[in-house]
Amino acid sequence: MRIVGWNIRAGGGYRSVALGAQLRRLRPDVAALCEFRGTPPSAALALALAQIGLSHQITTADPRAPGVNRLLIASRFPLTRIEERRAPAEPGRFVLAEVAAPAPFALGAMHVPNRVTGRKWPFLDSVLSVAEGWRRGPAVLLGDTNSGRPGIDEESPAFNQREGAWIEGLERAGWRDAFRHVRGAARAYTWYSPNGRNGFRIDQAFVNADLLPRLTRAGHTWGRARPSDHAALVVDFS
Repeated sequence: MRIVGWNIRAGGGYRSVALGAQLRRLRPDVAALCEFRGTPPSAALALALAQIGLSHQITTADPRAPGVNRLLIASRFPLTRIEERRAPAEPGRFVLAEVAAPAPFALGAMHVPNRVTGRKWPFLDSVLSVAEGWRRGPAVLLGDTNSGRPGIDEESPAFNQREGAWIEGLERAGWRDAFRHVRGAARAYTWYSPNGRNGFRIDQAFVNADLLPRLTRAGHTWGRARPSDHAALVVDFS
């Protein structure tokens, strides 16, 4: 079972063909895309995913605001949306679904707002509340969190204590950062600042205790010609 999480950057645009080709090479069973939009390039990418077997899809894209960044979950297996009262108040940036795979699990896709929006801390608090109250069995929460641990997930100082404490809170609730669980203290960056060219690992998957024994691999890939400014997150389960 392979899950790919990827911030495709502003709906994909002219890069949607390259994005689709890279996803085809990665051969996911489930893909969770951030910055998916209600635009023709995003629609073309969703169709490309359906054509490689990921025909079960849930999106938070709003046809009334097609240029706004939203989410897409695409799966080989049927999806059922999960309503969660603790979820962030921004439904376009957080979605939960049950994946009816041979060994079913739940997947939560998220795109956490930046600090400058003033919405980041309530969003993180809500995600943590979902994790702390989770009683639905095996699950993974993943996406572009715009967060990381100070020191280890950054090439130059950017993350603060609150972002680090959020990840520590997830761990206390039984959710492990898949990359750190598999790769320990290895350095890897999934986004680089366009000005300073400093790297940050801001794309993560958090796996709960019920699913963790099945985790076999977690890493990142930039793909050919880097069709996004983010690396794709690749997480494998037995």
